[in-house]
Parts: sequence; structure tokens; C-alpha cells
Amino acid sequence: MTAEQRGVRSLLPSLDDYRSLPRTWKGDILAGVTVGIVALPLALAFGVSSGAGAESGLVTAIIAGIVAAVFGGSNVQISGPTGAMVVILAPTLAVHGTTSLALICLLAGVMVVAAGALRLGRTVSYIPWPVIEGFTLGIAIIIFLQQVPTATGGHGDSTNAAVAAVQAALSSTWPQLGWSLLLVALVVVVMLVSLKIHPRFPGSLLAIVIAALVASVFNLPVDTIGELPTGLPAPTFPSFDLASVSALLGPAAAVAALAAIESLLSARVASTMADTGPFDADRELVGQGLASIASGLFGGMPATGAIARTAVAVRSGGRTRVTAITHALLLLAIVLVGSALVAHIPLAALAGVLMVTAVRMVSLRTVRVILRTSRADAIIFCLTAIITVSVDLIYAVLIGLVVAGFFALRQLARTSGVFREELPGEPQPGDERIAIFRLEGALFFGAAERALEEVSSLRGAEAVILRMSQLQLLDATGAQVVTELIAALERRGITVLVKGIREDHRAIAERVGVISSLRHKNHLFDDLALATAHARSHVARGATA
Repeated sequence: MTAEQRGVRSLLPSLDDYRSLPRTWKGDILAGVTVGIVALPLALAFGVSSGAGAESGLVTAIIAGIVAAVFGGSNVQISGPTGAMVVILAPTLAVHGTTSLALICLLAGVMVVAAGALRLGRTVSYIPWPVIEGFTLGIAIIIFLQQVPTATGGHGDSTNAAVAAVQAALSSTWPQLGWSLLLVALVVVVMLVSLKIHPRFPGSLLAIVIAALVASVFNLPVDTIGELPTGLPAPTFPSFDLASVSALLGPAAAVAALAAIESLLSARVASTMADTGPFDADRELVGQGLASIASGLFGGMPATGAIARTAVAVRSGGRTRVTAITHALLLLAIVLVGSALVAHIPLAALAGVLMVTAVRMVSLRTVRVILRTSRADAIIFCLTAIITVSVDLIYAVLIGLVVAGFFALRQLARTSGVFREELPGEPQPGDERIAIFRLEGALFFGAAERALEEVSSLRGAEAVILRMSQLQLLDATGAQVVTELIAALERRGITVLVKGIREDHRAIAERVGVISSLRHKNHLFDDLALATAHARSHVARGATA
């Protein structure tokens, strides 16, 4: 089998995915049932909150849950609709309409599959921790704000969650406002009490059942989910033309980027929670892309890995893909058997579930740690969160990466320097006219000019030895600065000797001109003693001339 064939084979399902199933199947099924119970209210709530509808949320959890489980790169990942996807999907559907949903799923899914095929899965490891946490905080705030219109019974026209929340609060009227807030408060109380009973107790499901009973018994004037189909819709390929593809390409790219980032982060965290077998980032992208495509064909939403549901699966004993498949089949059974009951769930109850979910997404301990770690981390964290809420999720990540990169380069530049050294051996006449400089750390575009200012201002020397063996990083800018420095010193009549160019730096030093800028090819040394002896002989010859 060739390397290319092995590469393609690694992205496809195999029997090895289920090697541990004979000893884990009981735990996998029980964990799948547990996750299914937890996922039901979230799937409904995320579907409603996105604007696609409760049915779309359920379809996503079922179809995408199975496809991602079979084709994905994680043995325990639970996929479906998530809050982060709702944050980016809701304003998109508000602008382009729900008819654009299937095409968005298709375009985004193809992009994510392509990213996996191009082996881009490990790029998520380059996202710094403060950016991830700031992104999470911003998403939590937006999810909470998005529930305000449903929780108050008001209406907000803006695509910005904060503005829409204010509009909804101001437009709400009694008595619907009072009854909606009552149901929200009831759900919050039940969920908080459930946490005290047991962390894995399905409090959200219990809260929704109680809220639905209260609304039905007292005939409260609140909006409900409404009629749902008693089965899955038939798959339909979306119709499209060049104009619609052009209009949706940008939103689809944002959806694809978010799906890839969230899924990989979720799978990576899950792989550290228990011994769940290997995790293949590239295959995970392929699986998530196929899941979004399949979900869109059945009327669902773009799918991502869901860290909260994945964590429940692992903590409940799930160890193979059967857990995610069981969770999806349970939701399918609920659609086939209990859709009439689900139709009576108040929308305000779902809003309460998502409000609690949003609050639980934020770890106050993590926020305190980041804010106290360093000023740079605090700035990156706060800036990412603010841009997520006020502008856009993808812009937030990109700007967070740029700012994090700036601080990282600044710190790297500070570790670099040029240090003058004493000449080795016994002092000899003329040593005062020889200078040795040790280049240390990283000589790159962010540090080159500052690091070599001391050498440039040198006076009274006839020979300079540049020690480059301690350089850890040399880029084209750094090599160019060294070249210019050598040329400037040579023009002043100062002979420059270079000692210890590392093998991994030699190619760039030759291409940029560091070596050719020396007066003679013999001025390049591997031994400091030889370089010093040459410099002393040069000074001595100058003194007798």
C-alpha cells in the first residue's frame, strides 16, 4: 500500500473503531441514553434559537450525530447543534432566510471536508488558551442575550444579540411577560436544584417537563414549539445558482471555520478526559463536514462537536462510537413516538435552559486565572470576548490570534540580545582593538534592528568577531540585518569575522548574503580560538604596517 493510499485510508471508518466494543458495549449504550436525554432539550432550544425551528435542531442531532460518529476521528465525540453555531447562524438566516440553510450546510460541509483532506486538523493547536476562553465567554454572553426575546415574549429586529435583547425587553407586554418570566424562573430553579442532587441528573429535561405541565394545566398564554413531524423528512438536494452561491459563500466560510474549530477543540478536550483511544484531527474534520452535508439534506443545521454533551458521554462511561449512535437513535425514537408531547413545550422553558447553559459555559476560576496570569493574556482574553459579542465570532478569533502573535513576538524579541564578551586566553597587546559580540536568542524581524544597535555604534575597533552559534532563530530579516551590519563595519575599515553559523541557519545566511559580505571566505570560523587568533594577527599586522 502506497503512502497516498494509507493517507486516504486513515480518513475512512474501519473495524478498528469498534475494537473495544465487546467489553464496553453496556457502558456505551447507557451513556448514549444519558446523553440523549440531555441532548433533547438542547437540540430543540438551539433549533428554535437559530431561527431554523425545533425540528431542524432535532434533525441535526440525529443525522449529524450518527454521521459524525461513524466517520469522525474521535471515539466519543457527540455532535449536533451547538450554541456557538446558533450565534453565527441566527443572524445569517435572519438576512438570507431559512431557505438558505441547506445550501449553507452543503457549502460549509464541503469546506470542512476539504480542510480534513488537506491535513489541516492540527492547526487548531495554534490557537492560544486566552483566545479560546475569550471566545467561549463571548459565545456564552451572546447565547444568553439571544434568549431574552423568547424569555420576555418581546421582539427584536436587530441581528446584534445585545441590541435585539434591549428591543425585546422594551417591546414586551403584560401578561405574557409575567408568565414567560415565571416559566424561565421555574426552569432555572429546577436545573439548579438538580445540580445539587447529582451533576449528571437530567435537570434540563425535568425542568422542561415541569414547565410544560404548568403551562398546560393553567392554560398560560405563552408560545409553544408547535406541531412537529412524526418522522424524519425525506432528503432533498438544495437548488442553487451562481448568485446564491456567491451570496452565501462568506457566511458558509464562517460556519465552516467555526465548525472546524469547535469540533477539534471539543474532541481534543474529550481525548484528555479518559482513555478513549486515539484521536485523528484530520479525520474528525472529514466526519464533521460530512455530518453537516447530511444534516442539510434532511433540513438540519450545520453540525459541530458539542463539548458539554461529549463530556457527559465520557463521564457516563462512553468509550466507543456506539455512545453517539445510541444518543441519536434515542432522539429518533422520541421523534417517532413522542412528537405530539414535545409540541406542547413552551418556548420560554427552552430559553431558560439555554440561559442556564450559557452561564455554566463560563468558569469563573478560569477567568480569574487568565486575568491574573499576565497583562498580555488578560488583554487577549478581554479583546476576544468583546469582539465576539460586538462584531463577529470569526473576526474575534482572527484578531485574538493576531494580538496573541504580537505579544508572543514581543516576548521573544525581549529574550534576544547582543552581548559583548572578553577575549579568551591571556590578554595580549592590541586586544583593546578587538571586540567579540555574542548574538543570542532569536534574530528575526521583530528583534534584529534593536539587537544589533550596540554593534553598529562600536568605536575604536579594528576587528569584530560575531558569535552566532547561540542564535536559536534566524529569519530573512535577521540575516539581512547581519549582512548590512557586516558591510557597514567593513566600509569603516573594521574587519568582521563570523564564528559558529549553525547548520540550520547556513542556507538562509548564504542566500541572503551574510557569508558573501565578508571580506574573505577565510573569515568564517567554527572555532572561537582560531577566530580570536586571526583577529589578533590582523591587528598586529596593522600595527606594524
